Amino acid sequence: MVSFTKKEQMGILVIVFIIILTFSFKFFIKDIIETKRKNLEIITTDGSIDIEKDEENVIIDNEDKIIFVHISGQVYKPGIVELELGKRVIDAVELAGGLKKDADIDRINLAKKLVDEEKIYIPKIGEEISDEMTLTTTSTQEESGKININTCSKGDLMSLPGIGDVLADRIIEYRTTNGFKTVEDIKNVSGIGDKKFEAIKDLITAK
Repeated sequence: MVSFTKKEQMGILVIVFIIILTFSFKFFIKDIIETKRKNLEIITTDGSIDIEKDEENVIIDNEDKIIFVHISGQVYKPGIVELELGKRVIDAVELAGGLKKDADIDRINLAKKLVDEEKIYIPKIGEEISDEMTLTTTSTQEESGKININTCSKGDLMSLPGIGDVLADRIIEYRTTNGFKTVEDIKNVSGIGDKKFEAIKDLITAK
């Protein structure tokens, strides 16, 4: 019968322990991987998470935030410019190379927010232009370029100097109940005093 010394017995026990620990670890890892794989399959199957669809939605969302605007007239690089939704006329002007020295900025609203497919024409000082060429605004604005506070959108109101989200809502609420007979009536809206009215009176109309 083979006999082992106490030191040899201890060595054998250590080896056996390491072997058992190694196999146990492998089975443990395998079980974790299998569980995660099954959970991923379940999540994808019931529609809770679909990575490919999420990526497609991100692409679509980004596309929705891009607009194209046609700008011409007194700019150095007239043509089609690409901007993010929410950008203003001044941003389109900068992409078009900036204003020429003869540009009549008193007849355009550089602070106006832009929408997709909009046409902007920058007139020359003293230039006589047709109504079509003065269309630097959306259809909710008058041919003069002024915003009709009785019919315009919330976005058009927010393009006015000093008019933010809250004031735009108040204006819409007031016109729904009362309507604006004159541009001065807008001062009846809470938050619009004489100073703010002076800043927007030449940019609005009430019809």
